[in-house]
Amino acid sequence: MPSTANDTAFWTTNSGAPVYNNNSSLTVGQRGPILLEDYHLVEKLAQFDRERIPERVVHARGAVGKGFFEVTHDISGITCADFLRAPGVQTPIIARFSTVVHERGSPETLRDPRGFAVKFYTREGNYDMVGNNMPVFFIRDGMKFPDMVHAFKPNPKNHQQEGWRIMDFLSHHPESAHMLTFLLDDVGIPKCYRTMPGFGVHAFKMINKVGRETLVKFHWIPKQGTHSLMDDEAVIVGGTNHSHATKDLYDAIAGGDYPEWTLMIQTMDPADQDKFDFDPLDVTKTWCENLFPLQPVGRMVLNRNPDNFFNDNEQLAFAPSLVVPGITYSDDKMLQTRIFSYPDTQRHRLGPNYLLIPVNQPRCAHHNNHHDGFMNIVNRSEEVNYFPSRFDPVRHAEGIPMASQAALSGKRERMVIAKENNFMQPGARWRSFDPSRRTRFVGRVTDMLMDPRCTKDIRRIWVGYWSQADANLGQQIAQKLSSAARAGTLTASDVCNVIINPKPQG
Repeated sequence: MPSTANDTAFWTTNSGAPVYNNNSSLTVGQRGPILLEDYHLVEKLAQFDRERIPERVVHARGAVGKGFFEVTHDISGITCADFLRAPGVQTPIIARFSTVVHERGSPETLRDPRGFAVKFYTREGNYDMVGNNMPVFFIRDGMKFPDMVHAFKPNPKNHQQEGWRIMDFLSHHPESAHMLTFLLDDVGIPKCYRTMPGFGVHAFKMINKVGRETLVKFHWIPKQGTHSLMDDEAVIVGGTNHSHATKDLYDAIAGGDYPEWTLMIQTMDPADQDKFDFDPLDVTKTWCENLFPLQPVGRMVLNRNPDNFFNDNEQLAFAPSLVVPGITYSDDKMLQTRIFSYPDTQRHRLGPNYLLIPVNQPRCAHHNNHHDGFMNIVNRSEEVNYFPSRFDPVRHAEGIPMASQAALSGKRERMVIAKENNFMQPGARWRSFDPSRRTRFVGRVTDMLMDPRCTKDIRRIWVGYWSQADANLGQQIAQKLSSAARAGTLTASDVCNVIINPKPQG
């Protein structure tokens, strides 16, 4: 495979032919015109024209670090995953941190969720833990994911992100209130990637060697502490260096100050799922740490920078569908959608053989008949590319503990989950803030709702939602709106009616 180690001392074409002049085009006479037969010129321009691949629809802006994951605590009782088999076991990893909504070159100081994804190169194949820096999400059904992203992306007419579009869309989804208590809170702008927590967000299943299932949620706790930027700080930092978080991560690793995170899990017996006033598989909910305490599993250390940013970042591809024996999916609707969507977007972005790109390849031996297609670079000499065959001794892998084999029953229907309980957790979270933090949160919510194109109805709905989360919170937002010069469409009687008699929303 081509590599820098095999470079010649002189320029060549892609086919290896020597290039005698890499400064001047081949022309008729000194002034031209240029000749089309100048193959090196044509190849150089054509390659340049194709240097950029489609950027990610979401998580386009990101930075990576390489390192290892080491098990520190024995959890073999709940999972048969080989890379978690015993304390002391180390697995090579690559981690990518990213913003979500904005373009590849956008500032890293924008108020936006952050992606937190880790690829484990295990002996049983690659395992991708693909999460965010916030433990919940805006919506609970993947049917709405394209709409949500469209609402957060720039207006297709003027290419500007606008608050009225976001608040309009989310006003139809009261479950988003919990996520907004993170996004519009002080934690909404991480100081840097090294001081950012991570969450698996969804509930997953772990399966032990006898087939017993345990529901789990993943948490990454930064050893460097969790730190964020206030709004005024973000303006200064972003104005100084719009790539500050990428630079911070790279410089820390290069200087030997290796960032580290502790992997923690929460566990739940699947038999207990119906014992709570919320659905534990609802991605808009957290599990109370008093009932489901955090348990340490291991540590991740990033001690190597990317060898090449394009190869290790732009071509790096994650998908929550990539699991290993001992870890599998729950029935979380949002997760079930991502199982398809993530590898599908990688096939579009990088091609059908994206898992053959070195950064995405498994480090263990692997074998299948997924042949040909764009950019298939595997050297194959076998004559049998079908299964089964008496001419090929390949066999099925040994059986592994699978997810529950219990029969499923139910009508085919499009339904909202029974236990929405949209406002209990956002209200509790807001009440946990100190007074100054509450005030800042109210200010950010109000700023969103004061967008000139936010209608009276949108504002009324949101005051109603926040009132159901906490009456005092709704009242503060309503009062701030009604006293704002730009909120003239929201009258005092509108505010009073919403607070006294909010429309039930689940």
